[in-house]
Amino acid sequence: MSTSFNILSIITYVTILCGIIWLADSLFFAAKRRALYGPETATKDIKKPLLVDYARSFFPWLFIVLLIRAFVLQIYTVPTGSLEPTIIPGDDLIATMYNYGLHLPIIHTKIFATGSPQHGDIMLFRDPSNPKITLIKRVIGVPGDHISYINKILYINGKKQPQKFIADSKAISQHGKTWHVVKMQEDLDGVKHDIFLNPAIPTQNFKDLLVPKNDYFAMGDNRDDSLDSRYWGFAPSSSIIAKANVIVFSWNKFSHSVRWQRIGELL
Repeated sequence: MSTSFNILSIITYVTILCGIIWLADSLFFAAKRRALYGPETATKDIKKPLLVDYARSFFPWLFIVLLIRAFVLQIYTVPTGSLEPTIIPGDDLIATMYNYGLHLPIIHTKIFATGSPQHGDIMLFRDPSNPKITLIKRVIGVPGDHISYINKILYINGKKQPQKFIADSKAISQHGKTWHVVKMQEDLDGVKHDIFLNPAIPTQNFKDLLVPKNDYFAMGDNRDDSLDSRYWGFAPSSSIIAKANVIVFSWNKFSHSVRWQRIGELL
């Protein structure tokens, strides 16, 4: 999860402020300056207030950045290990904003539908209990699904999602602590991906959980070390932000090195 202040909100507010300053100057003050300097003075020679000059210069670039950040993509830095081994702390991801619909920034109102989350997607969304926090989890259940989790194996609409042993492994926390886990490959409705299971932690079974309309059931791939829908409930469609697609950078803060082998991995 991420608790940093929403950079999109900052860009939006600054862009609006620059636009208001530029527009107000054009409508109410520019003509007075021209009259003061005289009609024979070229427009480029009329000195503008520094604030207006900055607003006029920055507004077009801020507007372009805002469009890209709000409707195209964002970079998300993974702070925790809840999606290990697929994603690990320090990974920087490209998340595309347009897969699940186009939303207006700040008010988060959908203005155009483009698609919806599918089984196996890695999804960014706002924490239902605290919208200032961004969560990243894998989509397990979509509206209408019946989800069961028995002995650490998922069942979707009564169909077992098979697992295959890969290797004994180690999970790592955001603070550098490690512990033994078993790496398994899960086939989630055709989406094959690795998960971690901790044999030392007992399973938390549940049966036949119905995913309501406009809600999603999300879990981490680090199944025994993920605070997800098993604990806080469903992720409403109104909270969805983006779909994670590819790792573009990865930094190991403990060894102070780049994990070059992870760059370019598709999710």
